[in-house]
Amino acid sequence: MNRDPRRSKTEFNKLHKRLRRQVGQAIVDFDMIRDGERVMVCLSGGKDSYAMLDILQNLQRSAPVNFELIAVHMDQKQPGYPPEILPAYLDKQNIEYHILEKDTYSVVKSVIPEGKTTCGLCSRLRRGTLYGFAEEIGATRIALGHHRDDIVETLFLNMFFGGSLKAMPPKLLSDDGKNVVIRPMAYCKEADLERYAQEMAFPIIPCNLCGSQDNLQRQAIKKMLVDWDRQYPGRTETIFKAISNVSPSQLADRDLFDFASLNAADPIQPEEFETAFSRINAVNL
Repeated sequence: MNRDPRRSKTEFNKLHKRLRRQVGQAIVDFDMIRDGERVMVCLSGGKDSYAMLDILQNLQRSAPVNFELIAVHMDQKQPGYPPEILPAYLDKQNIEYHILEKDTYSVVKSVIPEGKTTCGLCSRLRRGTLYGFAEEIGATRIALGHHRDDIVETLFLNMFFGGSLKAMPPKLLSDDGKNVVIRPMAYCKEADLERYAQEMAFPIIPCNLCGSQDNLQRQAIKKMLVDWDRQYPGRTETIFKAISNVSPSQLADRDLFDFASLNAADPIQPEEFETAFSRINAVNL
């Protein structure tokens, strides 16, 4: 069946406006980008980071504040990596960009035993390199392409496997206090980004070049959430809302809430109770 091209265009325009609105709202809600910011947009070559760059460029043209965008990608020397794809794409985008070459793949493989998940160490090495480069180019913000579903998945990963109640914040100050990390797509659904990437025909670079993706605990969490959402539509959205609606006094973190000083009023002494009871009886009589 042939699709009506006019309807397809209308649907895409709605999708684009929705993503643009959600990114803009996240930027405003968390004060992500101010006038004069120099934003380093981290490109992995996946659908999410492509979409983030495209939407930020779109917002840049109409935003009430002026800010710069610099695209940065890391070539980690994974086997099968196609080095020509991103430069060819970025050359057409009229944007400053940098391709960092760092063989973290060999480092990870030399440390992590065969068959074990390499993504944790790989991510830390990549993050360290990007943070350092942000300082070199004077970037005041580091934009990452995580979306709403990534944030919810991370919540459950930390609960199930880390014993902690935390996710990915839309805005984060690095441990050394030198970098501010932002996630402009914190309000965007992965399904919307998948469709947007298809419509835009982004030249996707696969993220499983190292062959470790099948072992990820994240994949199990993702499947669990997909099944939940299929059975109870809107559940993932509700969980995300819960992350923004926290009641510290209803949890059990003693550093987050002062339970020790939480006491009821002093109990009534026996003689006070007898006096009060006598007065009540006198009134009733």
